[in-house]
Amino acid sequence: MSIHDAPELDVTAPAPSRRSFLFKGAAAALSLPAVATVLSSCDRTSATATPVATKKPEPTARERADSMDAMHERGIKAFPAKTTGKGNVLLAPRMENGVKVFELTAEEIKWETEPGKQVDAMAFNGMVPGPMIRVREGDRVRVRLTNKMNQSTAVHFHGLELPNAQDGVPFITQPPVKPGDSFEYQFTVPNAGSHMYHSHHNSAEQVSKGLLGAFIVEPKDANPAHRADVDVLMILNDGMHGYTLNGKSFPATEPVVAKLGQTVRIRFMNEGMIIHPMHLHGMHMTVIAKDGWDQPAPWKCDTLNIAPGERWDVLVKANNPGTWAFHCHILQHAESMNGMFGMVTALVVTA
Repeated sequence: MSIHDAPELDVTAPAPSRRSFLFKGAAAALSLPAVATVLSSCDRTSATATPVATKKPEPTARERADSMDAMHERGIKAFPAKTTGKGNVLLAPRMENGVKVFELTAEEIKWETEPGKQVDAMAFNGMVPGPMIRVREGDRVRVRLTNKMNQSTAVHFHGLELPNAQDGVPFITQPPVKPGDSFEYQFTVPNAGSHMYHSHHNSAEQVSKGLLGAFIVEPKDANPAHRADVDVLMILNDGMHGYTLNGKSFPATEPVVAKLGQTVRIRFMNEGMIIHPMHLHGMHMTVIAKDGWDQPAPWKCDTLNIAPGERWDVLVKANNPGTWAFHCHILQHAESMNGMFGMVTALVVTA
């Protein structure tokens, strides 16, 4: 059969029957509610979507200032804040055959440096700084150390010119005092002045944690020019407890209080590891002694640099009534945007 003899292909689609048309129309009608439901769901989802958060406006300069000022004011109003524990309490000796006997116990305690801040401390007789020992030039003294800590220790009498065996440096002048052991130091007090006692064993930890105290020696012949109505200690430290004055940080530091016209003697002692220039507002200081030795010519200042290990004695004539800031002038030790802290106190002169 030739190509011309092939039957023609019918390319025309057959017309749908009335029955198939009705069937397809019904199916389409049935699907419309489902489509409408989906579309409606989409509309509801869009309507209930979390709106885009608007950016909170930045505080104004005045609002920022108000916030910072409020923190400063809270600290000032809290001063002097109450805390548990007080250092520098005078240690009374007992007399044994004309010898003044002082008992020191080294132990590990918790110490509150400012309200709510408890720190691990190493302390003599449960306080930071340890108790103040006050004697007279020429006194016969015995200091009995008992070690209740978990490490060895010793006591060095910083500034006292003692016999070598009483100098308190383990493996140079004595064996270390082991946990549970005791050791006695005995000597006749040689030189007057403001001195210190502290550990000389693992001292970077032990002294910074509070194993220290003041050893004050009154001279046999007092200089009348050094007479004072108020005599205060100010022991500086900057170790593991932060920046402290007498074991406390502002606002828990204790103010120096004097009546108008009185003379105040301040005995600065730096038991820390860095220098602290102490600055007094409103009145000058007259420097009368360094490291226990009288100055040949007293001199005046309002800011006194106190290096580690140094002791400086000054007199202040309380002739300007009011509450006067008294602080370390390395400002990172005293004040931040959150307010005053650390090495800050006040001289309060009452009329």
